[in-house]
Amino acid sequence: MLQIPGAFAQDTQKINKKNLVIKEWNLDPKGTNKVLDHVTTFSPEGKKLEEIEYGSSGQKWRKRFEYGADGKVARELIYDDHNRLQTYKTFEYNEFSRKKVQYTYNAKGKLIAVKQFEYLAQDGGE
Repeated sequence: MLQIPGAFAQDTQKINKKNLVIKEWNLDPKGTNKVLDHVTTFSPEGKKLEEIEYGSSGQKWRKRFEYGADGKVARELIYDDHNRLQTYKTFEYNEFSRKKVQYTYNAKGKLIAVKQFEYLAQDGGE
């Protein structure tokens, strides 16, 4: 298993994500009790494949990411604590490759929500 000293999810330093697995652990104040909190897995190309969040009783949820031919996330599938598909999301992107619209569907494929993204540049105030 590859371990990168000081490589935590909140680090601002860029790390190579190819074939990387990031594990986040919760520790008690004394550091004696270590409980797995979150695992993120990346592909050989460095794309996020899966995220799993854990609680004291095990897996809370799992997200799996599927990519289109353009290299962008095409679908995000969300599973419950028993690995049953709960919802999935599809995306439209703008000309800058940023999310434009997100469609959320239930496990049976019925559209249940639409989210639109708006990007506004802020003036630096100078």
